[in-house]
Amino acid sequence: MTSRSPQSPSTLASTSTLTSTSTSTLASPSLLPGVRVELLVRAVDQRGWLAELFRADVLEAAGLGGGRPVMAYLSLTRPGATRGPHEHREQTDFFAFVGPSDFEVTLWDNRPGSSTYGRRETFVLGASGPATLIVPPGVVHATRNVGEVEGLVLNFPNRLYKGPGRTEPVDEIRYEDDNGSSFSVEV
Repeated sequence: MTSRSPQSPSTLASTSTLTSTSTSTLASPSLLPGVRVELLVRAVDQRGWLAELFRADVLEAAGLGGGRPVMAYLSLTRPGATRGPHEHREQTDFFAFVGPSDFEVTLWDNRPGSSTYGRRETFVLGASGPATLIVPPGVVHATRNVGEVEGLVLNFPNRLYKGPGRTEPVDEIRYEDDNGSSFSVEV
């Protein structure tokens, strides 16, 4: 697979730690066009809590009206383990980080025509800040469980894995095994 590297991935970097409350959301703290981070609003009562993960009206407001989720999957990541970095050519990922652990999420804008091409951002999402994250095509992303327990992540992508009937190539450019890649997660 062909890989593209931004001109200087470490020159434009930012880090954010998000915290959740039951009364407010933080929409799009990312500077990368098309990336949207939104803290989950929790309705809390004596039984526990409930939070909406996505709504059609929110997807439309985020510019994803034609790219609604078409499948869902759940992944479990062990403490210290990393998934990625990788990117998609056409797929938009819609992640939900709900705990019980925290994830350091690193994004790199690898879209040559983007005003933020080459920018790197890092967020901590999960138990300490339950949130959703929209990652558009061309944004390289990696997640690392930085907590002490196994962590769960939901994804609601707008493309089927391997296409209908699992008969197409996977829409993924993988960098984690490329020692010459500009995309690396500091451990």
